[in-house]
Amino acid sequence: MSVLVVLLVAVLVLACVATWLLPATRLPAQLATGAVVVGVGVLGLVALLGGPVADSYGLVSRSLLVPMAVVAVLGGGPVTAAVLRLADREGPGPGGVQDAARVLRGGAWIGSFERAGVFAALIAGWPEGIAVVLALKGLGRYSELKSDGGTSGAPTGPQTGSATGAPTGGGVAERFIIGTFCSVLWAVACAGVVAGLTVG
Repeated sequence: MSVLVVLLVAVLVLACVATWLLPATRLPAQLATGAVVVGVGVLGLVALLGGPVADSYGLVSRSLLVPMAVVAVLGGGPVTAAVLRLADREGPGPGGVQDAARVLRGGAWIGSFERAGVFAALIAGWPEGIAVVLALKGLGRYSELKSDGGTSGAPTGPQTGSATGAPTGGGVAERFIIGTFCSVLWAVACAGVVAGLTVG
């Protein structure tokens, strides 16, 4: 079973790299993103049903740490972007969740660091680190969230409440919340897979 797990993790890493290299709206990137989600789900089931990977010195199971960190950091970006696109289906148009990306600049990089911090905190056995990561992110995004024109009963349609003058229309807070939840849950799932597969 350890060979199967190692092969699956290798395929996951390649799929994660592909999701970053391919255009996000194209079918190959969407298939790669789906493969990453299914792959992590299968690894989770293997960890849940089969327990730790059986090898003499725990070398195989411990060698999964770095590739799964790559899956946590790189795989979470396209997965979060796909969830945000799904969220925009409720009411696409000006001021939607996708338009809010112009206000929340650097979201892909911040999300990557966020997932790395959450994954590292859980692997290190310090779950309180999640609160530190989320507090830093919230403080860093406070000005954009505060200037969101549609969060407190503002009229619908484009708003120019941000410092950049980009239309927000209430989509900024929603994008922040949905993106953060999805990103953190992805990192937690990857750390859970590592915990389930690691000996000792």
